[in-house]
Parts: sequence; structure tokens; C-alpha cells
Amino acid sequence: MSDSSRSLIPSFLYSSDHRLFQLHEPATNMTQRKAQPLKSLKTSSVSSSGPSFAIPAPNEKVELYSPAYFASCTVGGMLSCGVTHTAVTPLDVLKCNMQIDPSKYKNITSAFKTTIKEQGLKGFTRGWSPTLIGYSAQGAFKYGLYEYAKKYYSDIVGPENAAKYKTLIYLAGSASAEIVADVALCPMEAVKVRVQTQPGFARGLSDGLPKIIRSEGVRGLFKGLVPLWGRQIPYTMMKFATFENTVELIYKKVIPTPKEECSEPVQLGVSFAGGYIAGIFCAVISHPADNLVSFLNNSKGATVSDAVKKLGLLGMFTRGLPLRIFMIGTLTGAQWVIYDAVKVLAGLPTTGGASPATALAPAVSA
Repeated sequence: MSDSSRSLIPSFLYSSDHRLFQLHEPATNMTQRKAQPLKSLKTSSVSSSGPSFAIPAPNEKVELYSPAYFASCTVGGMLSCGVTHTAVTPLDVLKCNMQIDPSKYKNITSAFKTTIKEQGLKGFTRGWSPTLIGYSAQGAFKYGLYEYAKKYYSDIVGPENAAKYKTLIYLAGSASAEIVADVALCPMEAVKVRVQTQPGFARGLSDGLPKIIRSEGVRGLFKGLVPLWGRQIPYTMMKFATFENTVELIYKKVIPTPKEECSEPVQLGVSFAGGYIAGIFCAVISHPADNLVSFLNNSKGATVSDAVKKLGLLGMFTRGLPLRIFMIGTLTGAQWVIYDAVKVLAGLPTTGGASPATALAPAVSA
């Protein structure tokens, strides 16, 4: 591996072993001596061309920021979103019906009883196939492109600014990724909402997708794209930025042991806690747009003003919110556990958790 193949990306982006290595040393010397701890970096020798630093993962099977690394993140995102969204399909059925027809599905209890009475237990599984396909595709783009964009933007601004403005890096990276991810999700989301909220419309994806195309054309699958962006982009920005900062705070304030010394189960537990907290914020900030997406996908030719008149301004913010907080909190926590578990299996560090090297990034990059 050449020196240039490693990035100067700040260590807050996935540092699992908070020790830095000088890569201009021969590889044979690297194996014969212990890594220099951070406190000794100030007195370490520097070549005339300047030092290069990299942050390795423990027992690394996949090189950080290599194509295989981003592929691992893509697979992790696909599994984390596809599996979790499909698992909460029953809750999603209740939520969507409460949003679409609040007079019929007045609350969670009413929605549950009505669904059981009219559709039986099978009604709670409606839309599982477009959910699985749509959110698997979305998760692959969301997480894979987020990791790429986060590194790309960090390289553009340099280590010092990336460490200083890391939250802006999280926000920019997640927003960029979600724009693409929603294009992949939108057709399946359109089918899912119709199947879940219009009994008799279709059994599932196999007959629901062609039915929409026949009646509205391919454009009918994407008519909810702008509202979907309105829901998902703020949601994802909140999800990733809150998660990364929450995990950092947990390691700083709650767990006395440095992240690299914590066991993998402890790190995955932190991932779940950080994800659940992030999910609560995500649910609140994106809920009005979620109501709007459900309404527009359910009603042919409906507009935003129609949704506001039907649900009311207050209803846009509150209709189905408690159920969505529970659903999204659990969903997001589980997603980060699955995602980070895939990374651990690949020999990569879990997401989040600032490294002591962050504070030295300006010094060593000078």
C-alpha cells in the first residue's frame, strides 16, 4: 500500500485506535517498534517533505476509505434500512392510515381495531415487499454515499477545518447522500402507501406497481419526490449529525473508558443509544412532511393545500406523532446497530466517537 493511498482525514471520522503512525517509515521498521502515542508526536522526527499520518482499524480486513470500505458501508446501509423498515411494517400501516383518514383511524387503538376488523392480521403486513426493496435501495445509497461525501468534504476543507466544523460536514454529507437515496426510494414508497391505505387497490408490489404506471404513467411513481425530499433530507441530516455528536458525548461524559478500549458489545450498545436519541429528533422534525407524503401518495391529484385543509396545520405536526416517535426511535437505534455490526465484521471501527487526535489535527497538518 503506498503512502498516498491513505487520507489525511481527521480522526473523528472513525478512529478506532487513537494512535497515529508515520507512514514515511519503512514497513519493516513499523512492525519492529510500537506505535508512538499522541503525547510523543510533538517530539517525533519529521522528514523534509512533511509527515503523513493514517489511522488504522484494529484487525483491519478492509482498508479505510478504499472501494471495499465504501462497499462494506453500502451493504451495511442496505441491510440496516431494509430489514428494520420491513420489521416495523405493522406500525407503518397504522401510522399511514391515521395520517390519511383521521376521522376513521382516530388513534392507535382505533386504528388497530379497525384494521383487525376489516383486514385481519394480514392487513398489518400490507406493503412489506415495496418497503423491503425501497428502503434497502435507499439505505445503500444513504449510508454508502454519506461515508463517501463525509470524506470528500473533509478532504476539500482540510483536516483543521474538518475537525473544527465537523457537524457541518455531517450535515452536508448526509444531505447530499439523501438526495440520491430518495430517488431510489420514491417509486416503492408510492406503491407502499397505496397498498397500505387503499384496501383492494393491490395485493402488493407485483400488481400495485404496474397499476400505478398504467393509470398515471412513470411520473406517477415520482409525484411525491419533492415532499419526500422535504421529509427525508431534514430527517437524515438530523439523524446523522445528532447520532455522531451523541455518540461522541456518550464516550466523553458517560463511559469512563476510551472508545478504543471498549468491547464490541459496549460500542454497539452506544450505537443503539445514540441512534434511538437521534431517532426521536428525526421523527419530530420530519413529521409534517411525512403526513404530506402519505396524503399526496394516497390521493390522486391532491395538492399541499388540500392536505393542510384536510389535516389542519396542527394535525400536520401532531397526527400520528407519538407512534412515529416510538417507531422511528426504535428503527434508528436498530439501524445503527446493524450498520455498525457489519462494519465490525469487516474489521472496521464503529461509527462516531471523537478521538484525542482530533485536537492535534491542526498541529500535525501544519
